[in-house]
Amino acid sequence: MTKSILTILILIPVVFIGCATVDVGSISRIAQQTFQATRPLTDEEEYYIGRAVGARLLSTYPPLENDHLTEYVNLVGQTIAIHSDDPITYGGYHFAVLDTEEINAFACPGGLILITKGMIDETQNEDELAAVLAHEVAHINHRDGVSAIEKAHLTGVATLIATEAAKSYSPAEISQLVSLFEGSVDDVFKTLVVNGYGKSQEYGADESALIYLSRAGYDPQALEIFLERLMKQGQASGGGIMTTHPGTEDRIERVAEEMPATKVDPSLVQLRMERFERAVR
Repeated sequence: MTKSILTILILIPVVFIGCATVDVGSISRIAQQTFQATRPLTDEEEYYIGRAVGARLLSTYPPLENDHLTEYVNLVGQTIAIHSDDPITYGGYHFAVLDTEEINAFACPGGLILITKGMIDETQNEDELAAVLAHEVAHINHRDGVSAIEKAHLTGVATLIATEAAKSYSPAEISQLVSLFEGSVDDVFKTLVVNGYGKSQEYGADESALIYLSRAGYDPQALEIFLERLMKQGQASGGGIMTTHPGTEDRIERVAEEMPATKVDPSLVQLRMERFERAVR
């Protein structure tokens, strides 16, 4: 990483409206509160980790300068989030579009979801876009991102905090805490971009996505249709959503098996198609 995590957290782009500015003192306090190996991370802690992961992704893929499309993606994404199992996160759900033709989407811990312009271009209607976003919302609901953090990083910070709790941190000690924090961010980033999630996590995200789509009035079959088309086009590989340990064909079979019986209003489908065409095409 070319910038320190402190600089990234302070200077993170304004695409994340409503996110609080974090200074060095805040990082020290957050680190003291965050990495305790004896308990799960809190929603607030996930938010700060997700913010750092998002900053790392934005240093690789710039945000798309298209306010209309970004607003539309947020409209669809927020609709899905409201109908998810965890509709309220510490920092709220935020959706942004990355300016790249790569076909990908990323769910950062805490509620930040980044989808590439290439992925949006591959969708053919709003229901398919909603299906992609629902899959990512499910990863956030299931806390799949933070589960990638290695225990060694959590234990390292907990140990440092325990030994230094009685006095103020020196610059070197803060640097060590930040280094351990960066290691945890690295763990999540590598899972999102390089390694992908495990079989059970992907199956679980697909299954929950079908439920969220049905609750929100979207056609859950859109997820199956979208995955089938990507597989036929030979695009069922790559980072993020397309890096899966279960093959895409296996995922499609599981999705078909879990498909809920949902009646979709044809008039709403037409309205969504018109809205999609105005925003995306």
